[in-house]
Amino acid sequence: MNELTDAEIDAALAREAAAVTPATRASAARFDTASRRTVIELANGALFAFPPELAEGLRNASDEALGDIEILDDGTGLHWEKLDVDFTVAGLVSGIFGTRRWMAQRAGEARSDAKARAARLNGSKGGRPKKVAHGGRQP
Repeated sequence: MNELTDAEIDAALAREAAAVTPATRASAARFDTASRRTVIELANGALFAFPPELAEGLRNASDEALGDIEILDDGTGLHWEKLDVDFTVAGLVSGIFGTRRWMAQRAGEARSDAKARAARLNGSKGGRPKKVAHGGRQP
């Protein structure tokens, strides 16, 4: 994994500070066990809620661990101490629920009847065809 330089970290912090608005700053956060949602009250009075299954590191956590939320950095971040998980409020509100790799893996987990039928049909035909390399030349 690449190590970040101090300059890169400083630049990221500056970008984050510039993007902070009342719509991306938490004034309160809690886990609602009845709805199984993390609820964030934003500084502009709006509420944002999401199920833990959407967020990397929160998926299989207990209600107790999910309820232990700390608001960081004047409302710009959230931290779950027992899970060692952090998110920016701006990221969550924007639909960023994990790393790029984790989000890409989740995108491939879509479940639907149409996808299941297509997979069964494809499997009955022997599966996905192998890619053929042409050595840079067309056949």
